Amino acid sequence: MLIPSIQKTLNELSQLISQLSSEEYCRPCEGLSNATIGEHSRHIIEMFQCLHNQYDLGVINYDNRKRDFTIQTDTVFAKSTIETIVAQLEKSNRTLQLQQVIDGEELLIDTNYHRELLYNFEHCIHHQALIKVAIIQSHSITVDENFGVARSTIEYRKQCAQ
Repeated sequence: MLIPSIQKTLNELSQLISQLSSEEYCRPCEGLSNATIGEHSRHIIEMFQCLHNQYDLGVINYDNRKRDFTIQTDTVFAKSTIETIVAQLEKSNRTLQLQQVIDGEELLIDTNYHRELLYNFEHCIHHQALIKVAIIQSHSITVDENFGVARSTIEYRKQCAQ
């Protein structure tokens, strides 16, 4: 269920990007400290790319991302990159190590592929919530009410409605 949920969420991001002009995608949003929808999309995309690209090495370091300017400025390229990620998600769960440098000290933390997928999924939803802040300012863009909302919140809302 995790991978189909991630695919659905990434496809929602792609559908949203399809509605944006290049100007809207690259426009700084004051409510997001002048970050753009493109910058948040790039961040989401590159975290998934990082997990994919470092999977075979067995050590994941999210700080070692490419930071590809084209993803944050070109909607067609961003959507194409999302399609590639969606197609690459299905992998065997395996033990991995998460590498992180905090305050000059390197940490290696045991993890696994599914745990990192879940982290990226939740991270994606968090950034989609931020993107939604920028989208609300535009009245020409349609976004699902659950875009950028955690799955647990969606389920809780369903229970409250009954």
